[in-house]
This record gives sequence, C-alpha cells and structure tokens, in this order.
Amino acid sequence: MTAEEAKREAARSALVELPESGIVGLGSGSTSRLFIDEVGALVQQGRQLRGVPTSEGSKLQAKTLCIPLLGDEGPWDIAVTVDGADEVDANLNLIKGGGAAHTREKIVNYASRRNVIIVDESKLSHLLGEKWPIPLEVLRFAHLTTVRALERLGRVVARSREGKPVITDAGNPVYDLFAGTLPDPAEMDRQLHSIPGVVETGLFIGRADVVIVAGSLGVRRLERTG
Repeated sequence: MTAEEAKREAARSALVELPESGIVGLGSGSTSRLFIDEVGALVQQGRQLRGVPTSEGSKLQAKTLCIPLLGDEGPWDIAVTVDGADEVDANLNLIKGGGAAHTREKIVNYASRRNVIIVDESKLSHLLGEKWPIPLEVLRFAHLTTVRALERLGRVVARSREGKPVITDAGNPVYDLFAGTLPDPAEMDRQLHSIPGVVETGLFIGRADVVIVAGSLGVRRLERTG
C-alpha cells in the first residue's frame, strides 16, 4: 500500500464515525482533503451533513463539492470532527500545523463532541518531537520579540515556502520550534502559552478520541482511555 493509498483508506474508514445527519468538522491537510472528498460524495447521495471547515482551503474544497457550510462565527454543535495530524505519540497526543491551520483546527476540535484523527503509520512516534517541530502561530505585532522569548525553549525557525514567509488565514506568521522530544507535552504547551504573542501552538493534548491508522497491514483504530 502506497502512502497515498494508506491515507485514502484511513479517510474512508472514518466515514463510520459520521452521524446520519448533523454537523461535521472538516479538517485540513492532505489526508483531510481525501476525507472531504468522501463527505462530498455522501452529500451528493442525499446525506444531510453540514460542515465547519478549519481552513480557507478546506472551505473552498467543500464549496466545490456542494457541501453545505456553517458560518465562521460559531457557535456550532459539531457531532464529530475528522482531521489529520503530523505526529501522534503513544498517548494519542498530537502535533498538528504542518499546513499552518492549527489555530482554527484547535477551535473546531474544542467545539466538537468527538474528534477522529486519520493518519498513515509513518505519523506514529513514541514521543512527540521525534519527527516534527512544534508549529506556532505568532501575532504579527512584535513577532521578533516573541521569537526572542521562544528561543529559551529551543531553536526557532521562521517557516517559509518558495522564499516567502508562511502566513496563516488570520494573517499571522508561522514559526517552528525545534525543542527535541517531549516527555511532557502538556507542560511545554503551558510554557508556550505563557509567552505573550503566541496565538496558538500545534500541540493537541488529550484532544483525539480515536486515531485511525492505515498501514501496510491494513487499518487499525487506537482509542483514548481516560
């Protein structure tokens, strides 16, 4: 099974989590795009589903597929959100934000009764930080001052794409914090949020109810306990 096939299999396996009718959080990123395709097919078949997208990219895709969408303002009564992740540790904590949508993703995640994460097996780690830095959305105002404070916690790199700074949908720059492995990601999240100017981190602690993992041997479900 190729990586693309694994992602599609994970996306299809998440469909069983959807209500017969109701509101669904639509994640961002390559695996979530495949899931949104599947939701669009269900809507075309008559399923009464409405979406809350977590990025402008997801919103555009959903509109193209004629998925009815709720407004950005909220509040929403979201039955389930299905999203991807960049890294998943043994306790089902997550690093998200490779697509710079982690602030909106976290808002929608917290507004959801249930959160399902879909990944391929390459995203699994024993500890967060083994494979990915921590994405940070930083307020544009005084962002270099914020970076100076962040440097106490690790190496900070401004994210760029094709030579241009990566900017979130809210208009803020994204930085990546290389802090090594995280035996206590909740404590790191607290430290980061204590720094003025940090809008949101890509650490999602205890926010996944189910992680669907697709790999060479098929699909497996990991469920959070406690």
